[in-house]
Amino acid sequence: MPTQLFRSGMVQKGAIKSLPLVLAFLCCLPLLLPAQFNRQDTLRGSITPERAWWDLTYYHLDIEVDPAKRRIQGANTIQYRVLQPAERMQIDLQPPMMITAAEQAGDTLPFERDGNVYYIDMPADLKEDKVYELRISYAGQPRVALRPPWDGGLTWETDQNGNPFVATSCQGEGASMWWPCKDHMYDEPDSMLISVEVPDTLMNVSNGRLRSVEKHEGGTATYHWFVSNPINNYGVNVNIGDYVHWSETYEGEAGQLPCSYYVLRDNLEKAKKQFQQVPLMLEAFEHWFGPYPFYEDGYKLVEVPYLGMEHQSSVTYGNKYRNGYLGTDLSGSGWGKKFDFIIIHESGHEWFANNITYKDIADMWIHEGFTAYSEALYVDYHFGKAAGAAYVTGTRANIMNDRPVIGPYGVNQSGSSDMYYKGSNMLHTIRAILDDDERWRKVLRGLNRDFYHQTVTTQEIERYLIKHTGLKLEKVFDQYLRDVRIPTLQIERQGKHLKYRWANVVEGFDMPVEVVVKGEQLRLKPTTDWKRKRLGRRKGKIKLDPDYYVELKKR
Repeated sequence: MPTQLFRSGMVQKGAIKSLPLVLAFLCCLPLLLPAQFNRQDTLRGSITPERAWWDLTYYHLDIEVDPAKRRIQGANTIQYRVLQPAERMQIDLQPPMMITAAEQAGDTLPFERDGNVYYIDMPADLKEDKVYELRISYAGQPRVALRPPWDGGLTWETDQNGNPFVATSCQGEGASMWWPCKDHMYDEPDSMLISVEVPDTLMNVSNGRLRSVEKHEGGTATYHWFVSNPINNYGVNVNIGDYVHWSETYEGEAGQLPCSYYVLRDNLEKAKKQFQQVPLMLEAFEHWFGPYPFYEDGYKLVEVPYLGMEHQSSVTYGNKYRNGYLGTDLSGSGWGKKFDFIIIHESGHEWFANNITYKDIADMWIHEGFTAYSEALYVDYHFGKAAGAAYVTGTRANIMNDRPVIGPYGVNQSGSSDMYYKGSNMLHTIRAILDDDERWRKVLRGLNRDFYHQTVTTQEIERYLIKHTGLKLEKVFDQYLRDVRIPTLQIERQGKHLKYRWANVVEGFDMPVEVVVKGEQLRLKPTTDWKRKRLGRRKGKIKLDPDYYVELKKR
């Protein structure tokens, strides 16, 4: 997801340069208030008994989208395997959308609604380990997204020629804003068919590969897109517009990767120029993270009427064909204007979000921390290690340290927006501690290999990094993910010795750190107790190595 620069009040020094941006910041201040949780939050955010008994295997979302009426109607056929027979199934669909029927094996099943949840009464003869199909019919006018992609829902716009320009975006609020599903990240379908009927003057672009287009009497057409890999709910998307299309083939690590581009008709020429960054992105990220995770489904970049999102194999784009974040360098280093932020950031999510996916949104830093870090690795690959370091350390100006990066579990609530740049600077710090770039690259590639197409927890990622770096990182994770304080290295010169310790840290914090004395690098191993190191004849100002996200305090 694009960095939440204004949603969370995370404002870089000098970034507010116009009244619209000031207003964008001010309108978001209420979102900083402490969250209050209710029954609906728990139903959405936890693995309820009505979810736990069945394993999702396949969806066929078959819908008609009417831009004139701003209405969706159709059905979702849910294929599932019984883990243990139960009496009720939870299906999520948020008002004003409504389920109109539930059918299985020719039988109509009764259901009742509880806010954003429907409970389907299941047949009594369900068999363990057997696969069934449940067809959910539904209809309604879904909620309009007021400020997509941060405020979820449907965007109903028109292009400059007056044609409908429609798109979905729903991370956080959930896919159940516009289609009925098992709306929790822990369980993904193994594959999915997305069939979308639209006016035949328009085109629908969704995830995966286009299987066919059916023309209908009455002036509509149905686009059938098949996703052959597991996909998370919010990654499913519908994009409708007067699109033109071109494609190319990228010779990647896993063979030939088809890359397809869909943009509004009037933007074709500038899109062809701007989208030349896609092969550069793939080259850098396959180097750092391993093969693109969805060769079978291809890679698409699709223009939409909002900033952009990481929809799997159908990355959406609205950065106005400019480098930076709408033309702004979020790092203040100058390197942020060397690339199109949305192309690089949202495509980075193909590895961290779509390949490796959090089980609970409380662990959203796994998506955003690694992907914000991918921006720096892109710079590193194409412009050098010093440039990448300048970019990532420059983003520290955006960190607020307002609340922990990890949110509360089981209530569909993420942590602080610091998950982006505090997360990326924590990873950059770990790279500095390791001090072995090739080994670090193998760790990042190993994550995408060993957690390929899986949902994960923070604890699993922590254990993996600890094991494969060989570093003691337990307290590092506690400090940067679960605490709001910046570690402070206290130092004091005592003749030919340096006295030092950690302060402002969690109990037991013992992260190594490097300082520079007159151009010479020294590695210290502080704890919360005072230690001494002989400096000998070394004189001059003591500085922190800037690759470590810590502060220095001299006594």
